[in-house]
Amino acid sequence: MSQNYPNPFNPSTKINYNLPSDSKITIDIYNINGQRIKQLVNEEQSAGYYSVEFGPSSVKLASGIYIYSITAIDKESGKIFLLTKKMLFLK
Repeated sequence: MSQNYPNPFNPSTKINYNLPSDSKITIDIYNINGQRIKQLVNEEQSAGYYSVEFGPSSVKLASGIYIYSITAIDKESGKIFLLTKKMLFLK
């Protein structure tokens, strides 16, 4: 998973990620208190390159730091990949 771009962002940002194999994917956005505020992806996806957009139009956001996390579960091996990164929203 790449760092979101642009960062800081306003009004929206893109998160790009690459899957080496077919996987069950979830991408979640959390506030600084650890509360999930939005789930961007929750589906099985084939191997390949993907991009998802996140903007405050779907959720009311205050300026500040947010955390985004991707979890990928490989369909064949069952291995779990988890990565978490920070992003900054400025009004």
